[in-house]
Amino acid sequence: MKRYRFTYFSIAILIFAMLAFTGCGGGTETTQGTPEELPTVKVAYVHVDHQSPLFVAGKLGEEFKASGTYLNPIIDKEEYELISDGKKVALVELVATKSGSEAATLFAQNHIDMALFSITAAMAAVDSGTPIKILGPIHTEGLGLVFPAGSNIKGWDEFLTYVKEQDEPVKIGYHSPTSAPKIVFEGALHREGISYTADVNDLSADILMVDLKSTSNLISAMNSGQVDGWVGPSPHPQVAETTGAGEIVLDLRDLPPAGHWHDFPCCIVAATDSLLESNVEVAEAFMKLMTDSAHYCNEHREVLAQVNAEWIGIPQDAAEKSTVVYTTNPNENWVNGAGIYLEVLNDMGNFKGSFQDKELEDVHDMLFNFEVVKKFN
Repeated sequence: MKRYRFTYFSIAILIFAMLAFTGCGGGTETTQGTPEELPTVKVAYVHVDHQSPLFVAGKLGEEFKASGTYLNPIIDKEEYELISDGKKVALVELVATKSGSEAATLFAQNHIDMALFSITAAMAAVDSGTPIKILGPIHTEGLGLVFPAGSNIKGWDEFLTYVKEQDEPVKIGYHSPTSAPKIVFEGALHREGISYTADVNDLSADILMVDLKSTSNLISAMNSGQVDGWVGPSPHPQVAETTGAGEIVLDLRDLPPAGHWHDFPCCIVAATDSLLESNVEVAEAFMKLMTDSAHYCNEHREVLAQVNAEWIGIPQDAAEKSTVVYTTNPNENWVNGAGIYLEVLNDMGNFKGSFQDKELEDVHDMLFNFEVVKKFN
């Protein structure tokens, strides 16, 4: 009996040793780390080409292996291993959202750890007390005003003439209350003295702003007559033109005052304070990958269009018309633009919390953490 006990004990020791040396990853030679040890990081995004570096990194992991940081797919478009310097540092779960407002809500509910979404939605979240930090941009510009095909309205002056000729408010749709297209458009209206409202009973206003709830509703709402036009992010203006459903009246960068909206912030990458405190190395690896992918997107526009067409589900020729510039660098112009957003949102009375009546320098450290991206820019 003693001999059998010794045998059982010896087998147990051998099994323990085998597990210790091979790990739960099945003895993988190229990466280390086990699922039990890895943090799971939930990353939200919106189906727009403003966030293409994430899509490209997810689809073209092989392109980034040489840099040392890449995504290894487990379930396409849903789950990946984040690899850095040959080691698994996190399991990344992607969470598709309809808008920046939805991403902000998920942050507030502690359902996500990181997100690519609009800077205005991030500002609103921090103003209301959600503990997140903006790590840097993911792109600049890429916003448009669209009217039905055949409207033959081009530029701000012709749009303004059209508005003044109408007997009722011109109905302009948007996809989210805190979206960058809506805030930029309303900011320009506000500064130019053009009246607007969200109240359908206010017939004295020049423009009625209509919440269409999702980018997927922009074109259909215009085609049905629910709105006369809409403001939205790329690639939706390009899709409208390519499919013959609409025409771009103007790029929002050309709104008055001239030059004021150039190189303006839009989508950013944000992370929870808890992630930055407990797993900052994961945020660093993710932002390094986004930086590398942003460079790749700018330099390989044809491949970028192919990835966007497949991931977002848009026509290839529409994807090819994108003029979005990708970057994770929060340079001086970008930060100044963030300050203008803060000013405009305060002018419009949007802030009710810690940002109310504040300037950017007052809330800079509450809103931003650029230490992570400084290493890569």
